[in-house]
Amino acid sequence: MNTTGIASASTGPVPLVIGLDLSLTSTGIAGVDWADALRPGSLRGHPRLDWHKREITDRVRRADLVVLEGAAYGHGAQAGHHELGGLWWMVTQALWEMGIPYAQVPPASLKIYACGVANPAKDHPKQVRARVAKGMVRDRVAERYGLECEGPGRYDKADAAVLAHMGRDWLGHPVAVLPEQHRRALAGVAWPQMQRPAANDSTGLL
Repeated sequence: MNTTGIASASTGPVPLVIGLDLSLTSTGIAGVDWADALRPGSLRGHPRLDWHKREITDRVRRADLVVLEGAAYGHGAQAGHHELGGLWWMVTQALWEMGIPYAQVPPASLKIYACGVANPAKDHPKQVRARVAKGMVRDRVAERYGLECEGPGRYDKADAAVLAHMGRDWLGHPVAVLPEQHRRALAGVAWPQMQRPAANDSTGLL
């Protein structure tokens, strides 16, 4: 149920914003009203990276803005972290080559925008907090935007949807009105230099 109300969009064309939650095994990709998971199956190494790059660039080529989740630096010792960093650079390099601006969202900012706090599962046992928090983000996406993220990659889909909504909000075209406790997350994002609606910014530039 949407308890925040429907936002009034800024004047002008509605921008196409796509959210990306990059993962080697299940990349979440979403707009504000759809979500999918890109899953490379048994591919590994360079073929997997190339598959992700081709799939992602094909789907975002018409985007006005792409919003990616940034790295969780506390996970640097985990398996695959080095390769995942390579995927991030490959994708952002491709976006740069296509002239598509992109924003980088810290994981904590994503959770704040979705749930109002950076650690929404803090009252749960430490060993299950990460999983519970992912479920809470997914629930907020369903309740607030009516977007049900189901099946394999459901949490990746939900994260990508939140990222897309953050970008739309920043550009002055939010789908739902959120409390400032949630919207404060926008201040922690590395937004690109690009034209924005004058209603949101007196200069039109960030």
